[in-house]
Amino acid sequence: MPAEGTAELAHVQQLFDRQKPHSAIYNFLLGDARVTSATKGTVKARLQLQKNHVNSRGGLHGAVSATLVDWVGGMAIASYDLREKTGVSTDIHVTYLSSAKEGDWIEVEGKANKVGGTLAFTTATIYKLDEQGQPGAVIATGSHSKYVKV
Repeated sequence: MPAEGTAELAHVQQLFDRQKPHSAIYNFLLGDARVTSATKGTVKARLQLQKNHVNSRGGLHGAVSATLVDWVGGMAIASYDLREKTGVSTDIHVTYLSSAKEGDWIEVEGKANKVGGTLAFTTATIYKLDEQGQPGAVIATGSHSKYVKV
């Protein structure tokens, strides 16, 4: 795991703190999310699932997974070169592999695979954390493309 206190980690935390007051969806779904590490192009965060994260059957809602893929992809882009603007979505894809329930802890990892002058391409993995707090079963994976031209 990357060392705490990286410039990327400080930048991503500050950017997220600035975004939350202006995004009802981030406040509702990600208000308790904690960025745990960031290096150039990679961000990890953890979240304990609450009632607002699960569907009518008690499992992690697909829309929450898609929001996590969207959010962590943008944060990975921000960590790539410390930019303030993370772009506009052009494509997002989520593959659902398993689930988690209210009370479970999850970790989401985003990677900026390529950040160009016009487009950025990211991938994300959402893990259910095991009893020791380590990433276990993969809940979902995603890919996300964003238009990033300033």
